[in-house]
Amino acid sequence: MEEMKEKKIKREERHRDTWDPFQLNPVGSEKEGSRICFRVMQYLVAVIVGLAVLTSAVVAKGSLLVLTTLSSPKSLRTPKEKQFYMLMLVFCLVCPNFLVFLKSLWRCAFKSFVRPNMKTMAFICAIECLVSLGTSVLVLVVMPEFDVLTNLFISGGVCITSAILQIVFKLQREPWRITYPVCSLILIVAGYCLLGIDYYVRAHSHVAGETTHCFTFVAIGICASLLVSLCWWENPLQATNRVQDTLSELDGFRDFVFIISSILRIIVIAGVYLVYHVLIVKSITWSNFNLGNKEWELLQTGLVLLLLQAFCSAACHWFGVVACKIHAVRMGFALPVCCTGPAVLLVGLILFLTQAQTLGGDKTVNITEFCENLKYQSLKNTSPMTLLEVTHSICQTSLNSYYLQWPFSMLALEGLCMWTGFLTCTYYVWKTKVQRIERTSQLFVRRLYESAFIDQSLLLNTKIKVARAKNQASHDEIQDCVIYLCATMWHETYDEMLKILTSMFRLDRYRGDPKEEHSDYFNFESHIYVDDAFTGEEVPERRKVNSYVEDLIHVVVEVYRVFTNKEPDDVSIVETPYGGRLMLIMPEGNMLYIHLKDKRRIRNKKRWSQIMYLYYLLGWKGYIVKNPQKISSQLDTRRASLISVDGEIFLPQFDNDNKRKFISDDNTYILALDGDTDFHPKAVILLVDRLRMYHNVGAACGRIHPTGMGPMVWYQKFEYAVGHWLQKTAEHVFGSVLCSPGCFSLFRGSALMDDSVLKRYTTTATRASEYVQYDQGEDRWLCTLLLQQGWRVEYNAASDAYTNSPQEFKEFYNQRRRWGPSTLANTLDLLHSGAETVKRNTSISRLYIFYQMFTVGSSILGPASVTLMIAGAFQFVFKIAGTLSIIIASIPPVFYILICFVTKANTQITIAAIMSILYAFLMTASLFSIIGDMVVQGTFLTPTGVFLVSMAIMYVVTALLHPEEFTMLIYGLMYFICIPSGYLLLTIYSLVNMNIVTWGTRESNKTEGEVKKQHNLLCDRNCRICCWDMKLQVTQEATNMLYQQITGQLPQQVAPLIDNKQGIPLQAITNSGPQTQPNHKTEAVNLKEPKKGSPDQWKPAVSSDSDYEDDKKSSILSSSDDDDDEDYFNTLDLEEQEEPPAYDWVYPVKDEFLKKLTYANLKKNLKEQIWYSLRNKNEDDVCEELVLMLTDTLNGELSAVGPEDVLTDIQVDQLQHELTQQARHILKTNGMNRLEKRVKRAIEKTLAAPKLQKLDEGEEDFWNKLLERYLEPIKNTKQHEEDVTKELKSLRNKAVFLYFIINVLWVVATFFLQAIGNDIISIRIPRYFPNGTPSGDVLKVEPLSLMFLLSFAVLLFIQFLAMLYHRVYTLIHVVSYRGSEKAYRKKDDDDDDDYEDDHILENVYTNQLALSSDDVSSISTSFN
Repeated sequence: MEEMKEKKIKREERHRDTWDPFQLNPVGSEKEGSRICFRVMQYLVAVIVGLAVLTSAVVAKGSLLVLTTLSSPKSLRTPKEKQFYMLMLVFCLVCPNFLVFLKSLWRCAFKSFVRPNMKTMAFICAIECLVSLGTSVLVLVVMPEFDVLTNLFISGGVCITSAILQIVFKLQREPWRITYPVCSLILIVAGYCLLGIDYYVRAHSHVAGETTHCFTFVAIGICASLLVSLCWWENPLQATNRVQDTLSELDGFRDFVFIISSILRIIVIAGVYLVYHVLIVKSITWSNFNLGNKEWELLQTGLVLLLLQAFCSAACHWFGVVACKIHAVRMGFALPVCCTGPAVLLVGLILFLTQAQTLGGDKTVNITEFCENLKYQSLKNTSPMTLLEVTHSICQTSLNSYYLQWPFSMLALEGLCMWTGFLTCTYYVWKTKVQRIERTSQLFVRRLYESAFIDQSLLLNTKIKVARAKNQASHDEIQDCVIYLCATMWHETYDEMLKILTSMFRLDRYRGDPKEEHSDYFNFESHIYVDDAFTGEEVPERRKVNSYVEDLIHVVVEVYRVFTNKEPDDVSIVETPYGGRLMLIMPEGNMLYIHLKDKRRIRNKKRWSQIMYLYYLLGWKGYIVKNPQKISSQLDTRRASLISVDGEIFLPQFDNDNKRKFISDDNTYILALDGDTDFHPKAVILLVDRLRMYHNVGAACGRIHPTGMGPMVWYQKFEYAVGHWLQKTAEHVFGSVLCSPGCFSLFRGSALMDDSVLKRYTTTATRASEYVQYDQGEDRWLCTLLLQQGWRVEYNAASDAYTNSPQEFKEFYNQRRRWGPSTLANTLDLLHSGAETVKRNTSISRLYIFYQMFTVGSSILGPASVTLMIAGAFQFVFKIAGTLSIIIASIPPVFYILICFVTKANTQITIAAIMSILYAFLMTASLFSIIGDMVVQGTFLTPTGVFLVSMAIMYVVTALLHPEEFTMLIYGLMYFICIPSGYLLLTIYSLVNMNIVTWGTRESNKTEGEVKKQHNLLCDRNCRICCWDMKLQVTQEATNMLYQQITGQLPQQVAPLIDNKQGIPLQAITNSGPQTQPNHKTEAVNLKEPKKGSPDQWKPAVSSDSDYEDDKKSSILSSSDDDDDEDYFNTLDLEEQEEPPAYDWVYPVKDEFLKKLTYANLKKNLKEQIWYSLRNKNEDDVCEELVLMLTDTLNGELSAVGPEDVLTDIQVDQLQHELTQQARHILKTNGMNRLEKRVKRAIEKTLAAPKLQKLDEGEEDFWNKLLERYLEPIKNTKQHEEDVTKELKSLRNKAVFLYFIINVLWVVATFFLQAIGNDIISIRIPRYFPNGTPSGDVLKVEPLSLMFLLSFAVLLFIQFLAMLYHRVYTLIHVVSYRGSEKAYRKKDDDDDDDYEDDHILENVYTNQLALSSDDVSSISTSFN
């Protein structure tokens, strides 16, 4: 309701100023707010993860303590039981090493292998052996000799080495923080001393039979703890700059080192176990490992404890990583891990208090008698058994002393010292700042965790991040990046253009002022490349923009109004060798470029537009930033749009170019878009995160949602959903995504600039296979080039983008006619180079190549599989024999193949539509027949029933894991009944029409040739004379030629002809734009005449408008007048000079933007400019007064002007003078003279007209050479076209023949198996009812069909598992983003705005803009 009231108020305000106050409100134009549900979800997930960390850590630590207690020589268990529990303890130490071994072996075998440095590897392996020796001695030798409390407390001492290294290298940011590691060292040493004193008292007090032999184990335990503490030596060292080279070298072959070190660690653990228990204490009896049936309880208890310890320690490590990645370092990671020790102690105490009576506690008076009674308990291998042993272990402490119980306080003090020492050593974890998304290697030093010390391992392994000097690069810090949004347009509609422009303006609002830092550390530019933007005559100077460009301009103005409530302020029009360019500054200061391509001067279509912007943004702009001296200094600093409302010099179109000096190509990104893509800033940032996190990722794509209405869109919705849910996630998890769609994909600049990528991408197709692979699916081919060069392509399911999909059957078939062969060609190309790609690309393994081979084989057999499915439907519905049903099902595909070879494409599509409807009826009948048969038979345990039910369950579960897309299941039925159309008829149509290489979508209704026929058509009549039909057409050219022959006058001197119907000169109609518009104030720009001999420049045509020619001549001759005229011009302001003549397309475009100088728009713009320039909270009163008084002044000055009339030059000058004087008076009255410059700039921006700019000479030379080298329009000879047509048909015939033979063989094999009979060759499967009882019947299934069915089911199951894995990490990414997304707040700028000239110039040099001395003097003059 409040929103509706606000809209009503704004509409009424607009209605006071104009009779047309109505405007569009695109969906999604409102500010993106942080939804409460996502905020609650973030905290909920953090709490759940924190509880998971705490629970798993407590269980892992507790199960280890129980195992050490059960295997203790002082335990009440039998020797056989102690031996078994000791073996389980060995397996607990081996498990993490075995897991690391498997993971490292996988990466070395299927990812990458780097030959290690032998010295470094030997050093690492020696350290790992010492750590493994200390761990195995402490756990297998010492801890069984100690009581459970001592074992719990002694683990805190493993941080002593880390504390020492922190003291030595002084890793603290503030000097006083060195007290933390110093206190940690003191506390740990005190804890060890208290441990020795405690056992000294026990030995001399004879507590539980303790002897002086325990001193040996105390000493061994302290030494073993010191060896274990070496495990985390790398963490303090990586925070220094002393061994950075060695550690960087180690990162290259760390996987191979882990393979060797994990094997050595396992050997050391086994060696310690065997040496101590076989050779020293001789406690192993090999025959005791043979467990009989009576020892089932023993086996069960031991295995449960082993699995609990191994699983929970791994889970604790994983949940700890998740907690850090979702920004829950304190609540979800540090706090639970630090509380693990006290939590274990608390859980043990609660169990003891609640279960004491079961151990005979109610019959005792004191602790001594209680411990004595434990010896007589006969409980064995039952539920209280572990509690009995733990309680018996506690009785070995000083609590069970008959003489002195006070030494027990030393044990408690020992635990307190160890725990506080551990906390003070890892204090830095509480201050760790985690970026939104970081790799595990950026959070933790080691991939390996110590399961015996899981809590200490997690905190000590967390990276110590120290602030580095400015000249020291840190790989853990987020680097600034620049994003170029590049949208290619090809005949988009008004609504489609509205989507892409709204998305760009949303990103502009999210990014904010480019002069300010952003929390996501990015800058961006928006570029729109319009193909086929011009129409009209052959000569470039006389061509006009077409209706699509006009719609685009209207959309830009409309979206600007929606986001700012005013007209575009800063518009520049530039003539370029490829056509033209419009430059606009978006509301927050980011740039929007609209490139208008003339297909007569540059190649059209999407791939060439991509090459155009890649060479421009990566090639030319990259060259400029690497050569700053090449930046032109001919910048007109007098232009209002180049001076911000803050009074600072700001050149937005050069801002990102200067920022790129400090941004590498790795952090330069290209966001490829289609002209109808709709996205939110979140989607872009999530893709940027993927490229920032992994430096080998060359591209990343998001979840594409098709939009539109109708059955074809419904089919595509489910098709896209299944493709992203299962196929793309499987490609992402097991290898690399093969296709990053061009409608919404982010590419890394350095990846595109790699060898054999962009250069190869410019290849012009000359052979038939190249036409199919290069031009029919350019985005897939580009990704293939990236993969072959070693780059990875990823998929982010949370990055949503919406694009229009074909709504008509014909458009859909033509689109897939391009995609199908291109997909197959690129996949086969990748498989063909599989061996070389595996060597270069660490993300692609041989198993992944095999997976892709299997999927390609399945797609090739798709038509045969669908035919057999149709045959099964005939057999099931109509009760036809199997062989006959196959013959009947094969007739329609063969018939359609013949139709495709002998008829035109439109006829083929019409017949396919009719057949699709018939197939849909058959599939519907088949579906209900299968369901009915399962109901009749009372079971679904048949191959068809099991497959159908399992697929339904899998899709439902998948949809539940995508809650925002659960409604896609509704379209699943449409997808099911359209399977024959999508996988049989469409495949046939795509293959047979492979020789057609036109796009077939978004084609304009009239070609330019047809339009040109109607150009200057003066008479078009159909006459009938007797029985003859005659057509009479008279053109302007023919009339001019006839008039010249009769009168001898030149054609351009002919008077305009009169249209008989309207009575208006036709020439006046076509050229009324330049005549009727007022001569507005413009900027002086020296546009040169086209160069002679230039390949892309034409000689200007002679205009038929004599008045317009006279104006042009007078403007040219004015530069060669007498000295008096020169003196006259010198007295004028430079901005009053006339604009030079430009191409005809410029003036209509300029006139559209000149509408900002109408009364209604000026009033609105002035108000918004004042509010923006004085946006500080403490200046609201002055701002309101300025708006009120200046509006009154504007109303008074323009009282005689209509609301839609454009102001003349004199009116603009007079209005600017009056507004400036009024503003100066108001500011002086309020004592706010320091704001005068701001207000003056705001007035200038309000009255600024669109400008004509000249292209920089260097850039113009770049475009000319780029056009000449790569982008000249292709002009093939007729012979070449005939040869290519023959090659395409030959390629088509080969592909169809290969497809036909493979599918026919599959169908024929199935046919003969049916003919032979199920009694001879079949697999017999017994039938079961749903309750599990056998039905007595046997189902006979063909081996071939069952094999294919099982293969398809296995493929789907593998994809389902990949989806589960991918969903977990997508959730982590989304939660981490929601915790750091931008919150829109009003700016509070309290800085003094009275910038003097020296501050302004300082800002210029700070931004590192190349300004000449003339520019500096111009700046000073303009400000004075």
